[in-house]
Amino acid sequence: MKPVLDALLSSAIATLHQNGVLPADFTPVIQLDRTRDAAHGDWATNLALASAKAAGRKPRDIAEALVAALPADPAVSKVEIAGPGFINFFLSSDSRFAVIRQILDDVTGFCSPNIGQGEKVLLEFVSANPTGPMHVGHGRGAAYGSTLGNLLKATGFDVHREYYINDAGRQADVLAVSVYARYLEACGETVQVPSRAYPADYVKDCAQALMARDGRAWFRPWADVVAGLPEDPEGEGDDIKAGKETYLDAIISRVRDLLGADYRTVQDFGLDTQLAAIRHTLDAFSVDFDQWYSERTLAESGAIDRAVARLRERGHVYEQNGAVWLRTSALGDEKDRVLIRDNGIHTYFAADVAYHLDKLDRGFDTLIDVWGADHHGYIARVRAAIEALTGQGDRFHVALIQFVTLSSGRMGKRSGNFVTLQQLIEEAGNDATRFFYLTRSPEQHLEFDIDLARSQSADNPVYYLQYAHARVASVFRELETRGWAHDQSAGLAALPMLDDSGLDDLLKRLAAWPDAVAAAARQRAPHQLTYALRDLAQAFHGYYNTHKMLIDDAAVRNARLTVSLAVQRVIANGLGLLGVSAPDRM
Repeated sequence: MKPVLDALLSSAIATLHQNGVLPADFTPVIQLDRTRDAAHGDWATNLALASAKAAGRKPRDIAEALVAALPADPAVSKVEIAGPGFINFFLSSDSRFAVIRQILDDVTGFCSPNIGQGEKVLLEFVSANPTGPMHVGHGRGAAYGSTLGNLLKATGFDVHREYYINDAGRQADVLAVSVYARYLEACGETVQVPSRAYPADYVKDCAQALMARDGRAWFRPWADVVAGLPEDPEGEGDDIKAGKETYLDAIISRVRDLLGADYRTVQDFGLDTQLAAIRHTLDAFSVDFDQWYSERTLAESGAIDRAVARLRERGHVYEQNGAVWLRTSALGDEKDRVLIRDNGIHTYFAADVAYHLDKLDRGFDTLIDVWGADHHGYIARVRAAIEALTGQGDRFHVALIQFVTLSSGRMGKRSGNFVTLQQLIEEAGNDATRFFYLTRSPEQHLEFDIDLARSQSADNPVYYLQYAHARVASVFRELETRGWAHDQSAGLAALPMLDDSGLDDLLKRLAAWPDAVAAAARQRAPHQLTYALRDLAQAFHGYYNTHKMLIDDAAVRNARLTVSLAVQRVIANGLGLLGVSAPDRM
């Protein structure tokens, strides 16, 4: 309906230009909003107020001129001027019910406005280090990224979903020596696991699996591992923490020397085992990727060296104290950043620069990264690097995901006491877990109420939505039991005879759904869909509870069932975008 009203107002504006009411060089932006009160019609615009200053006239005078210039249209039954100059549109009965036909004729086209126009988007999300199981914080980013991908694809964007595997660098070494220490323990050695290694049971399980596969092939005495090394310091404080990390680095270096080429075998076993667990969890969470991109390939292919060379050619790189720096402070960052350390080893930042350059070189128009909120300070330096490399820093966008707390449970990978995403899915179910993650803006902290997620009540938002879908299916099953059949054509024809309370509100919410989808896609805000779906389900449950569906009057019965079927299809579409099932039975 909005395009129809847009066209009518555009025609009126053209008439006012011709009549000299509006200056020829002034073309106002048409803003149309759905009214909240039926007494004010179905749609309203502030066009007259927005045009008054340019026209040098009172807003109400402009409103009267616009209304007088509006072409007649069967979709509009009445137009009124309200207050200082708002224009309210009242839709005709046929127009009000047109949304039902649109939904039933083409639910996909109705629910998915093409706002992307084929824009190529690379959406990178999750990208959790393959050094342990995914925790509930990762789950929120997974739910957000997966749903955003669904939403963008449904609205005409060409979406490529990618997981960046951090399989290079120090965290991969920490996993390797953590697994190796437990492997030696499984071989019968008495081992003092470094205090800054990964201590949880998943490391022990991985080491046991390595032992089961390879036996004692990688055995070295623990005494050889720690010979000549300083002790792992005890206590707290920054200096003690730094000492613990230094000790861990020494262990990594020693294990590398002892195992030689075989070190990579142990490391790969740990990484592959954890990555397989991550894939399993994401599969259970209905999260898919088009590509799993290995960080190692950047160094092995020379991509990092090429990115640094390109930055050097563009004059953005300098050397100081033996290190290679990127002059990011000149491009919006708070200070310059190191690309290559004084020992010749590239930084994580250098790899990230190369990775994002590769994204743009692959031809993507827009880059969207989904990061944890603790990475906020990293945005400016990556954008600065992209700007330095390509002059296209504005094509890089980051969605920050705030922290998650549970109604019970704690997290903390290094402590070994944390709640995994897999455990949460098993406790609350896939549907409730995804939906609860999406009920708030990613910029807001989220407390996940496990007890509510498990409950089968109207207080549980996902159950409330799924019940609306199942309720319609139940009615149609009962219809068949009674020996009746639904005649959709007859139902569509009988819609204008309905004078049911609550119907107008239900129709408005159905008609508003494509706008809600478009707004959620533009703003990259999937949580807005949960609000729109909740309001639609609430309107439907109220309508259903007030008006019987299965009555003897075939015309009214068919009409009400037709409305219910349209509601069901929109709810199914919305749940599908969220990655939540739409069951026919509850």
